[in-house]
Amino acid sequence: MSLSDSQHIYRSLIFRRLIISFSFISLVFITFIINVSVGSSGISIDKVFASILGFENDRLVNTIVWTYRIPWSLMAIVVGFSLGIAGVVMQTILNNPLASPYTLGISSGAGFGAALVYALGLSLINIPYAEEFIVPLNAFIFAFLTCLLIILIGKVRGFTYETLILAGIAISFLFHSLLSLMEYFATEEALQAIVFWLFGSLLKATYTKILAVFIVMLTVLTYLIRRCWELTTLRLGDERAKSLGVNPEKLRLEALLCVSILTSIAVCFVGIIGFIGLVAPHIARFLVGEDSRFLIPMSGLVGSSILSASAIACKTIIPGAIIPIGIVTSFVGVPFFTYLIIKGRRGVW
Repeated sequence: MSLSDSQHIYRSLIFRRLIISFSFISLVFITFIINVSVGSSGISIDKVFASILGFENDRLVNTIVWTYRIPWSLMAIVVGFSLGIAGVVMQTILNNPLASPYTLGISSGAGFGAALVYALGLSLINIPYAEEFIVPLNAFIFAFLTCLLIILIGKVRGFTYETLILAGIAISFLFHSLLSLMEYFATEEALQAIVFWLFGSLLKATYTKILAVFIVMLTVLTYLIRRCWELTTLRLGDERAKSLGVNPEKLRLEALLCVSILTSIAVCFVGIIGFIGLVAPHIARFLVGEDSRFLIPMSGLVGSSILSASAIACKTIIPGAIIPIGIVTSFVGVPFFTYLIIKGRRGVW
């Protein structure tokens, strides 16, 4: 094969990946529009679009669209994107196709932090006149403390993926036990609040929370894109990565911190939404391959698409009711997770 033929094949491959990426950007936009248009209030699509464009004079319509539907839809996009990115990075640094943002027990730590507030009224930081942020902030702190605990354990064995996985499993069981203890001592009201938070929900989305998730997501994405070549080398194994000038231990530590911050900020505002970080990277990998330049953002776009579609399903499965989004994503993720187990590692990667 001549050099010109190789260049032609490479350009064709890049062009194909760009087309797929732009297709998923369009899909995210379409699901956003559908998400904003669908609801139990019976507002016509014409009125929804008029409100978005600023031509609607009905105050009730504007309130429903701008206070509830648009924040709901935007939160689904940014959280789905964040969990998709976190999932693909987690699978890369742990060299495990079944890894997800929750493999290291980050979500369990967040759940325990939220349960402390609901059950016992305990919070590590109290914000006067901002009660709505007490639960998310406590969940974020405990999620990040979970990450720091894993890092301390990882230092013992040099941040190998075996050490990180085993530490994550142990910490996950620990926080699950503590969470069960909180549920046991909680009042009926508090227990209901804990269970609802653990289901995952977009109902409390606000523009402030969306902006916080977006800023963290954009910062982490920028860092990961700059390190995409090094992340790709990890797929070759630690020895080959070292021969190419990459420090696997340092890279895993930095990537782990990024994933922890990203997962923590997403989970603390919407609760535990499972399987997005597991499913999205595999779909993205099937579409664009292992090149992290495309795989990382594509995983985010697939995550946004899945969570946006799930958000639509939440409002339409039972008319007049909203099903917790964590339940819907589980129905999507469990069959896929089962497929990965049956197919085996060789069939997945």
